[in-house]
Amino acid sequence: MMLIRELVEQALTIGYLTVEAEDQLRQLLRKKYDHEDFNAFMTLQQAAMAGRVKQQSRELMRL
Repeated sequence: MMLIRELVEQALTIGYLTVEAEDQLRQLLRKKYDHEDFNAFMTLQQAAMAGRVKQQSRELMRL
């Protein structure tokens, strides 16, 4: 399984967070993670709030 920071890097690079990646993040956040992963997750949160990363799950809710 990927690290949180790897999922975040992928989402930031393509500007999109898939439902599958969100599910993986939820699973990873339930386990122990390091400070670097925590910071990466916070960066992803900020990017999503600023509109730099779109979430597939939110787009599906609009349909």
